[in-house]
Amino acid sequence: MSEPRQCPAVLIAAPASGQGKTTVTAALARLHRNLGRKVRVFKCGPDFLDPMILERASGHPVYQLDLWMIGADESRRLLWEAAAEADLILIEGVMGLFDGTPSSADLARHFGVPVLAVIDGTAMAQTFGALALGLARYQADMPFAGVLANRVGSLRHAQLLEGSLTEGLRWYGGLSRERGIELPSRHLGLVQASELNDLDVRLDAAAEALGSSCDAALPPPVTFAAPEPVPVTRSLAGVRIGVAQDEAFAFTYGANLELLRAMGAELAVFSPLHDREMPAVDSLYLPGGYPELHHHALAANAPMLEAIRAHHAQGKPLLAECGGMLYLLDALTDVAGERAPLLGLLPGEAVMQKRLAALALQAVELPEGTLRGHTYHHSLTSTALEPIARGLSPNGGRGNEAVYRLGRLTASYVHFYFPSNPDAAAALLRP
Repeated sequence: MSEPRQCPAVLIAAPASGQGKTTVTAALARLHRNLGRKVRVFKCGPDFLDPMILERASGHPVYQLDLWMIGADESRRLLWEAAAEADLILIEGVMGLFDGTPSSADLARHFGVPVLAVIDGTAMAQTFGALALGLARYQADMPFAGVLANRVGSLRHAQLLEGSLTEGLRWYGGLSRERGIELPSRHLGLVQASELNDLDVRLDAAAEALGSSCDAALPPPVTFAAPEPVPVTRSLAGVRIGVAQDEAFAFTYGANLELLRAMGAELAVFSPLHDREMPAVDSLYLPGGYPELHHHALAANAPMLEAIRAHHAQGKPLLAECGGMLYLLDALTDVAGERAPLLGLLPGEAVMQKRLAALALQAVELPEGTLRGHTYHHSLTSTALEPIARGLSPNGGRGNEAVYRLGRLTASYVHFYFPSNPDAAAALLRP
């Protein structure tokens, strides 16, 4: 357990959001997978949508890495375990390369993973080289692999971009701005992988396009130190937890579910949208998602509403996060002004808006212990309930989210990362 492991790895980052990091990371993952290599992909920072795409591209589960929410020790464990089985490790960064505290650059530096910078080459020629040089040299101690151009217009355009690179910066190729390759998005980010019927076609097309412009050789290996072993107590042995999972509720960290199973829980996945019956469970976990896109269908599923109300009335644990919390309210109104009555377990209503309402990492001190997580939503909720706790952001981001409790029901906009405090997570869901 103490030996370091080596595996080729790069961290894909960009000067800003919207440069196409996920498209490029997915294209790289599918390119190497199609060459017969085993690719493990990680996502830097709290995100649910990008990992769905990256899982399809690589064929393997995608977990988050972060020096604050996940922590350096847990991030090290995840990378070390991946290095035992993978031929290549890809890490997709978050926001701009140096944005945030901690940033993608901080993660790259901490683990010695070289950065592959993705730069949108649209309407750009020689300035591409200046931007690339700035990213490479801004922090001298950050390892840097090279540059990949996205949304390239033509072969001549790619040649101009490559020719602008100086000081030995490596050219990793260019990805065309062809419309069939780009991944569609909506207000919270990319469209869910399950909603894209042609996703595999898009991924294969992107991989083929990238492969025709770059060298598919593996990057140099990175050494990953062994983590300190952390025992997991089976404090949820025999507990059956219902986990909502469908088009309306899909924002679940894979690490959360993995931890619940490791603590002995049996997970029963069900759909509040499609199922007419709820499985027999001891506890309920309603994660976030897009209930605002399905609120009329959720309201029309009366048997499921009654089953969840009965669960709460029996005093059984119920944890609801963000979209799951909206489902608990009296009603939800979408951006078009259409209102739908929902569970009515939490007094109050939520209204969707086009503007971002909150985006921040969060640490919440609950009676069960402190849990870390993040918040990202476009809705505003009004309720007369007094919160039992409020989140605090480590870097002053918009948030300070309220946590509400009624009996064994706990609800908040915060998406909790259970491994940040396994005992607290278990206490929220243990009967």
